Amino acid sequence: MKRPERDCLLVLAHARFLRAPERIALAGMLGGTERLVGLTTDDLAHLLGRAVRTGGWDPAGLLAAAECTARLVDRGQFSCTCWSDPEYPALLAEIHDPPAVLFHRGAAPDPGRPLVGVVGTRLPTGAGRDAAFRLGFELARESIGVVSGLARGVDREAHEGCSRTGGYSIAVLGCGPDLIVPAASRGAARRLLEAGGMLLSEYPPGTLPRPWHFPERNRIISGLCRSVVVVEAPDGSGALYTADFALEQGRDLYVHAAGLAGSTGAGTRRLAEAGATVVRSAAGLLADWGWQARAAGSARSAADSARSRSRAPSPRTTAEAGAAIARLAREEIDGSGDARLDGPYGGA
Repeated sequence: MKRPERDCLLVLAHARFLRAPERIALAGMLGGTERLVGLTTDDLAHLLGRAVRTGGWDPAGLLAAAECTARLVDRGQFSCTCWSDPEYPALLAEIHDPPAVLFHRGAAPDPGRPLVGVVGTRLPTGAGRDAAFRLGFELARESIGVVSGLARGVDREAHEGCSRTGGYSIAVLGCGPDLIVPAASRGAARRLLEAGGMLLSEYPPGTLPRPWHFPERNRIISGLCRSVVVVEAPDGSGALYTADFALEQGRDLYVHAAGLAGSTGAGTRRLAEAGATVVRSAAGLLADWGWQARAAGSARSAADSARSRSRAPSPRTTAEAGAAIARLAREEIDGSGDARLDGPYGGA
């Protein structure tokens, strides 16, 4: 991509009212930032072919924000990849609404490494939590990357299982790449980066989490992957949005046998009844691909051993558990539990 068009995309990435395909189309039409700065709201509506009802169109302000982001990139605190760059993930580029710009820190994925999305509820049962950790661990042992959202519960366990054996994983964030929401996932993010993984977002640095960001990021989780596994999900779970995106994008969809029981497995059961393949391990997924797992039994044993060493103690009383759940839900909704990563990985 030519530098003027790239600069234009970086500016448009800060215009959050635009849809991803609109940013790409506008950058192609404008060819650079010079024409963009002079656009009025009416001009923008004419180019987009739709009404623009927003007070957020401030080209000068957007340009200043993009220049700030560019300085962070130049200092090496973050990297950015535009949709037409050669290193842009090929599978993600194929979806109908690929992010115009990806902001990331850490190591880019090997184009030859298959990726599997592992998603599920923030409040899994013990069986669901263990299954997510084990699946992340086993996939890593087979040199398959794990993609998830770093949220509490299933997502974080999958990342932790992958990191525990030095595997590659990508955490797709619903905020800027300099923020970790909730703060309790900060340790998991550090371990992911130390294992050679990546934190990735379509939102520029400094972007706070918003409720609609999480469904938007779910299309990226599935879009990066060959397959998606829903470990455990109640009705209404955000993981079911990821499953819908996976089907829409032509990805293989699986559910985990450990997440089919009870109310927390209601959404998982519904997917299974609709035809999603049920798996019990990474070996089952690979068998469905037509691959042979290298050491299924030993991988499971090693994963269980690693999981037992990392198991966190549960709250000691019912009252403590209830208070913990209420706090977690509040932090997820309002972003009050966010934390910035600093130290060797930089910070904004």
